[in-house]
Amino acid sequence: MPTDFGAPGAHLIGLVGAGIGPSLSPALHEREAHELGLRYQYRRLDLLDLGIGPDRVGDLLAAARLTGYTGLNVTHPVKQAVIAHLDSLSEEAAVLGAVNTVLFKGGKAVGYNTDASGFARSAMGGLAGARLDRVVLLGAGGAGAAVAHALLGIGAGHVQVLDLDADRSARLADAL
Repeated sequence: MPTDFGAPGAHLIGLVGAGIGPSLSPALHEREAHELGLRYQYRRLDLLDLGIGPDRVGDLLAAARLTGYTGLNVTHPVKQAVIAHLDSLSEEAAVLGAVNTVLFKGGKAVGYNTDASGFARSAMGGLAGARLDRVVLLGAGGAGAAVAHALLGIGAGHVQVLDLDADRSARLADAL
């Protein structure tokens, strides 16, 4: 849905990640914003399409800030790499060591993580009554860390972490 970007109250948002072409996030966010009466444009900033690697996320963040983005959603593979380029982190993002949302405000770039709270709310509703004494978690990246913390927060007794990168699994397990 087009917007009069640059007008007061208009928001330019980006999704940063690799291979995000099929993502439904832009259409879903723009539709919801339209329903709420917000002027909102959501763009994909796909590292693959831009021909850059995750090591250039700082450059992409700086460019987004300079070109007037209100904020960014951050996904694989830069949820952890983006942290070094932020001015501050929310408490949850600092604990998880991963960011999925960046807000540009007052000249600062602040990182947040809503993965754990989002997963916990969904799990409480969708898995009500499920046994949580032993849970297997596939993936120890940024989202995996958030889900692991959320699982412990909702009462999981034991979380076994599996990842293709055994060292990453071990680091997350140790952190838990």
